[in-house]
Amino acid sequence: MDFNLRTPGPTPVPEDILQASAAQMINHRGPEFKSLIESVTSKIKEVFQTSNDLYILTSSGTGALESAVVNTISPNDSVLSISVGVFGDRFSQIAHMYGADVTDLKIEAGKAVDPEQIRKELNSNPKISTVIVTHNETSTGITNDLQSIAQVVKGEFDKLLLVDSVSGMGSIPCPVDSWDLDVVASGSQKGWMAQPGLAFISVSKEAWEAQSKATTPRFYFDWEKAEQYLQRGQNPWTPAISVMYAMDKSLTMILNEGLGAVYERHQTIATKTREAVKSIGLELFADEKYASNTVTAVKAPDGINCGELLSNLRTKYNIVLAGGQAYLEGTMFRIGHLGFVPEKEIDEVIDALKKELGR
Repeated sequence: MDFNLRTPGPTPVPEDILQASAAQMINHRGPEFKSLIESVTSKIKEVFQTSNDLYILTSSGTGALESAVVNTISPNDSVLSISVGVFGDRFSQIAHMYGADVTDLKIEAGKAVDPEQIRKELNSNPKISTVIVTHNETSTGITNDLQSIAQVVKGEFDKLLLVDSVSGMGSIPCPVDSWDLDVVASGSQKGWMAQPGLAFISVSKEAWEAQSKATTPRFYFDWEKAEQYLQRGQNPWTPAISVMYAMDKSLTMILNEGLGAVYERHQTIATKTREAVKSIGLELFADEKYASNTVTAVKAPDGINCGELLSNLRTKYNIVLAGGQAYLEGTMFRIGHLGFVPEKEIDEVIDALKKELGR
């Protein structure tokens, strides 16, 4: 059964990409894979808009975040974590787990961080060496002003900046080099229109300097191993070859469309979704000034059980939305609109919500 899958990841995979991923297996130590990984890496760097080193990891986006931490941060290093939701909390938890001395700047759910708050924290604690932040927070439907954040963190204080753009990169602007972002992570199952299984991480010269000094143990996510093997056209470990084929096709589609057109398409569908939600009397969860173009978070109406609503949408209309996560469970539901999103599927969601909620 085909569902109208409107979660913020995994996202629907277009037919051409599905067919590409069905290619027969190849030797991951052979010339065919060398050509494939070189093609995919080069095209991902175009989307990242970076000349920095970039590595493809066989993992979820969370694996890329862990790789950022273990390669650049040592136990007891002072780290500022900026969280605007569940995934920001996760980034902080990873740093805590590996022994960093983390200062948590937690922002009210549904709000974005004000760069002035970051400036205040960095002024008050000069020992902070690294700042970790989520670019696009799908748990609350918020996009942080990453360019302004980088201007403070890098331009004013010259701290290392690690960015979770797992759900942002490829859907909303995130030019790595022009914004001076040290480490940026993303994942194949988001706006890239591919299946889960691969993560991507860009590494600046400053990040490499931090890596050379970091003492946190690392094995699977060791960037030095990734670099050594990439020079031979390989991954250190057995890669998700089928997803590599999918990414090669999806990247061709993205680059043929043009990044500007991709971003505009996401903005258009996001605006349509937000306006449609408001038109049936529902309230947005996120501050609209910083509302994400990849997902719309909607406050649960009074008297409505979110779990029952989502179950009814699935069983009666074949529509799959996402609920609130962790401490946000029951307070909201979320409509994903990143990657491959026919407008008619958003119309179907709104029509089903009107029927279920009696709007």
